[in-house]
Amino acid sequence: MDVLKLMLSTIKNISFFSVLDILVVAYIFYKTYMLMKETRAEQLLKGIVLIFLLIPISQLLNLTVLNWILNKTITIGVLTIVIIFQPEIRRALEHLGRTAFTDKHIFENEETMEIVITEIVNAVENLSKSKTGALIVIEQKTGIGEIIKTGTAIDALISGALLENIFVVNTPLHDGATIIRNGRIIAAGCFLPLTNNDKISKKLGTRHRAAIGITETSDALTIIVSEETGTISLAVNGRLVRNYDRDKLKKILVQIIKNRQSKKITLKEKIRSWIKSKNNNI
Repeated sequence: MDVLKLMLSTIKNISFFSVLDILVVAYIFYKTYMLMKETRAEQLLKGIVLIFLLIPISQLLNLTVLNWILNKTITIGVLTIVIIFQPEIRRALEHLGRTAFTDKHIFENEETMEIVITEIVNAVENLSKSKTGALIVIEQKTGIGEIIKTGTAIDALISGALLENIFVVNTPLHDGATIIRNGRIIAAGCFLPLTNNDKISKKLGTRHRAAIGITETSDALTIIVSEETGTISLAVNGRLVRNYDRDKLKKILVQIIKNRQSKKITLKEKIRSWIKSKNNNI
């Protein structure tokens, strides 16, 4: 009976903000795990959990040397984690940065988006038929200015003919990625970071690995045309899907970009709405 009274008393003392605090912390841990899932950091996390379990066990069994080693490992480990897992940490921070606070427009309007995507898929279809290798990156909300600087600036209105011409074999800009920003071809011959994912098929070459790599560190969409087979592929969020045709590619591009565009200021608008309602009540 006393235990029941204690439990009821404890529940009564729990405030709304205490519950909110627990939910926020739980959400942060969940998102952190999802970001680490299927990466090298996931194995590290399991190792850290094991060390934290062994520390009290070593104290209980009076294993002094083991306890000292485990404690020192935790102390030095924080710096080691930052150095070794810098790519994963950067990816997590960039993911957090892609929030609804961003006002950046991917395209000015749906009409512009339709025109740009049509020009892209027309070029990709022709490149596929001629088995001309191509790598096209469509920048989204995450800026990839450091990638753009590695290539040659173009800043031209997008057209299928221009895209096809860029990737003609033995021309200066064909061997690299072409970047599209705000409906314009902003640069060509750009160098992309290669993925470190060792689960990718060994049949995929450098072009496909570069396409996956840029989508692991940003929310860009990358279209690849295989030089050997003419196969059209699309990389999104570190994942590669192959064997697209013209219509299927256009449909998925429109769907992804529309979804991302519609979420550009949702949270910010909610905050503005809340502030406005507060002001009206004053």
